[in-house]
Amino acid sequence: MSVRAAIVTVSDRASRGEYEDKGGPGCEDWLRGVVTTPLLLTRHIIPDGRDSVARMLRQLVAEQAALILVTGGTGPAPRDETPEGVADVIEKELAGFGEEMRRASLLEVPTAILSRQTAGIAGQSLIITLPGKPSAIATCLNAVFAAVPYCLDLIGAGFIDTDPAKIAAFRPKAK
Repeated sequence: MSVRAAIVTVSDRASRGEYEDKGGPGCEDWLRGVVTTPLLLTRHIIPDGRDSVARMLRQLVAEQAALILVTGGTGPAPRDETPEGVADVIEKELAGFGEEMRRASLLEVPTAILSRQTAGIAGQSLIITLPGKPSAIATCLNAVFAAVPYCLDLIGAGFIDTDPAKIAAFRPKAK
């Protein structure tokens, strides 16, 4: 059984075709290399801004995307409003995702402290925000993805599994 997943690139320049989207392909490559469950994957490129992010996320939640990765728009620049758009849509924030992604990123670059990555749940969708650079995306997903399959189980979003040689999905053992 396939699971719906979506990748949203948030970038004014990429949405206008002035800049090559590297974040979306970076997310897709990472997912396809780690997740062993068949994914029905869609990719979207939208402009920066709180409203555009919230509008796209509401659409994807309505389409029952189990996992939504949002790349870009998480810094401190004036147009970086991805976390605000996510906050407008989610019902529950999962702050530990952002904390762990920043911790892992800080081991590589001191500017990771400027990152505003987060995650949350809307309906039966898990939304995770990520940086726009493929190597930073990998760092962040490597840091948190072991918890993603179980989170999807808990919210009734669908079952996914991972290649344990790359990321071992953690699911508590029944007593």
